[in-house]
Order: sequence, then structure tokens, then C-alpha cells
Amino acid sequence: MTTDYGIYMANLNGKTLFITGASRGIGLAIANRAALDGANVSIVAKTVVPHPKLPGTIYSAAEEINANGGRALSLPVDIRFEDQVEMAIRDTVSCFGGIDIVVNNASAINLMSTEMLTMKNYDLMHSINTRGTFLCSKLAIPHLKRAKNPHVLNLSPPLNMEARWFQSHVAYTMAKFGMSMCVLGMSEEFANQKIAFNALWPKTTIATAAVANVLGGEPVLRRSRSAKIMADAAHAILIRESKSFSGNFCIDEDILREEGRQDLSEYRLDSAITEEELFPDFFV
Repeated sequence: MTTDYGIYMANLNGKTLFITGASRGIGLAIANRAALDGANVSIVAKTVVPHPKLPGTIYSAAEEINANGGRALSLPVDIRFEDQVEMAIRDTVSCFGGIDIVVNNASAINLMSTEMLTMKNYDLMHSINTRGTFLCSKLAIPHLKRAKNPHVLNLSPPLNMEARWFQSHVAYTMAKFGMSMCVLGMSEEFANQKIAFNALWPKTTIATAAVANVLGGEPVLRRSRSAKIMADAAHAILIRESKSFSGNFCIDEDILREEGRQDLSEYRLDSAITEEELFPDFFV
């Protein structure tokens, strides 16, 4: 991990972020934090009409981003399809003049065992998580090469190869680790171009639709942090100097403590829950 890094800029004003899965959850939180600086944000996601269990669309997200001082571009995209990503990249460059930052946040989760998981669900996770991350990064790289302080940030875990992180959900772990392997490889591949490739992962569960619908519902939500902690940690990474901070597998609270933030109580969803009672996330 690189530890000798510099702060390249005070904020993201005028920067253009291409964020997948930005219609809700962590992706939207990162977009809104950038918007507070006056950034441009391409909202790259599938949701154009409200989902009964998943609030938020690319259009409601744009309203939030604009209200927070940013400039939003809503792009209905399924990142499994190369032609759709190509068009989203072109539209972003046409609208904002370039791309400075890619945040690969879009992800699918299914925690079924090997015998229970259908190959359709296996393919869905790998086509969104690993392939989608690779594709968005690949197509953005020509534009990132022309950017000042270019960053790619993948919302994926440290490459922890302990068997316990595989045994109950091999397919999901493989798909998420594929995103992290992009960081490992691309950070070296594009080091000479000074494009930063880093990963960010939460120490605890984050109060998102995935936690509500897949990971245990209300009891786990109460012991979770808000998505704002990931947004603040992402912001801290993205203003660092790209040429000196790359190839890192970051944990949200560690990044904030490096920034001098010792009291993280504001991020707890339920103030009655202590730090020790927070629910740990996978892979950490």
C-alpha cells in the first residue's frame, strides 16, 4: 500500500465523475458528496422508474445532485452491455468535456451456496461486478489519460484469501474479488499514466437496500452506518494525488482516521447502538 501520498486538491469542484449504480445507496451518497463541491456527475444506472423495494431512479438522483450544487447527467445504462457503456462515455464527454473520475459502484449480490445458486444468477453477478467494472474502466481510460489527477475507485473488498470468506457464497466472493483484482492489475498497468486505481470497502454494514433486503433487514440496519461514511471516505481518496496513491485496498474508517477523524459516531444509523455493537461487513 502506498502511504506517501499528497493532497492534490482541496475539493472536486469542476471535476467530472462517472458513477455506476448512482441512483441510490452508496453510489448516490458519493455523488451527492461530490456535488457539494460543485462537481459534474454522470448517473450511470438502470433504474428509470421506481422499484417497489428499491427507492430512487436516475432522475430523482439527478434532482438531489443538482440541489446539492452539482451538475447531473442521467444515463439509463445496463453496464453488462458494451454499446450502452460506450454511449454513456460519449455522452458524458460531450456534456462535460471529459472524465476525471470513475467510481465502479454497481454490483449484484446473491449469497446462495454453490448447489443452490442458478447459473443465471452466477452470470448476473459476474457480468455486473467483474465484467462491468472492467468494461467501464477500460472505456474510460483514454479520457482519464487526458485528465488532471485521474482516479478509478472500485467499491470492492481487500483480497482476503481466507477460506471462510468463500465457503458460504463462493460465487459472490469471486465476483467481488474480480473487482478488486482490477485494482491490483490496473494500478500497475497504468502507473506510468499516473491513473490511480483504488478499492474502498466498509468496516461495518452500510444501511442500503442490499442490507435491508438480503442481509438481515431491520436488526442489521440498526447496527449499520449510513452511506455517508463511504461518501466521505471516497471523497478523501479522490482528492489525493493520483500518481502517489494507487493500488490501495482502503477501509472507510481507516481513511477517515488518517484524515484526523477519530469520532465516527455521526455515521451510526441508530445513536443508541455503540461502536462495538456495529455489524461487521464481509471480508474484514
